[in-house]
Amino acid sequence: MTAIDIQDLRERLLAGDRAALARAITLVESKRVDRRAAARDLMEAVLPQTGKALRVGVTGVPGVGKSTMIDALGSNLTAQGRRVAVLAVDPSSTRTGGSILGDKTRMARLATDPNAYIRPSPSSGTLGGVAARTRETMLLCEAAGFDVILVETVGVGQSETAVAELTDFFLVLMLPGAGDELQGIKKGILELADMVAVNKADGDGAARARAAAAEYRAALHILAPASPLWTPPVITVSGMANEGLDRLWAHVLDHHAKLEAKGEITARRRRQDVGWMWAMIHERMHQRLHGDSGTRERIRKLEADVAAGVMTATRAAEAVADILGV
Repeated sequence: MTAIDIQDLRERLLAGDRAALARAITLVESKRVDRRAAARDLMEAVLPQTGKALRVGVTGVPGVGKSTMIDALGSNLTAQGRRVAVLAVDPSSTRTGGSILGDKTRMARLATDPNAYIRPSPSSGTLGGVAARTRETMLLCEAAGFDVILVETVGVGQSETAVAELTDFFLVLMLPGAGDELQGIKKGILELADMVAVNKADGDGAARARAAAAEYRAALHILAPASPLWTPPVITVSGMANEGLDRLWAHVLDHHAKLEAKGEITARRRRQDVGWMWAMIHERMHQRLHGDSGTRERIRKLEADVAAGVMTATRAAEAVADILGV
């Protein structure tokens, strides 16, 4: 892709052209080496127009109702004049590498909303279930004029930490009926949460949701908050019935206002940029090791020797370091 193409793509992207946004995201997600420079040039060209959106991560176990809640919340926000982008990171098919959950089919209202944009992205086995280019995609959506970015994660493995390192606000959705479920919740996810929302608090589940919320408040009470400026609230919501979502969003805005006033949002994003740098370094090293067939064969031989006990892991690691030139 030539420099003129990049300039044209930039201008159409900044004008809010949805086709240009889709093309730009496809470019930065490409694994082709010959597209790497074009993707870098595009990101540098649009970077001054990014950073103005509210970035909210949403996580929770499969079945908690993330997509239903996001569909309702996003529709509420677009009705208020907001432009909402949803980056829905799906588990990947091990055969094709493609998304297998199909978030657009689970966000019926947002999928047809002219002020919303949904981008399902396969995680492609990425640690944490966050697509390798989710950060660049988020910046491209900001450049295209979206002022709310919702990042929905798989909700398994290390995805909680990964999305917390991408966003300004980290929302954890929980199921009603805490009891034994509460005992199995990782302490880490509660330490990361800027808010806990117990979903499906409607009908017969309302009482159980209130009881679960009380248990989560007690659990959060004994943990030190991530910021002295913010005590994570615990609320009950229903994505299906669109109840409690206005209160949820009010907490997001309150959090942003308090932390922004003290410079914490800016400081958090600068730390995230450094983390992004190291993530890209690790990715580039991984590409060096696996992008060339000859190198892959040498790595497989080293693995086989270690597995057979004829070479120590230390010696093999040194051999890999030699391949990388470090």
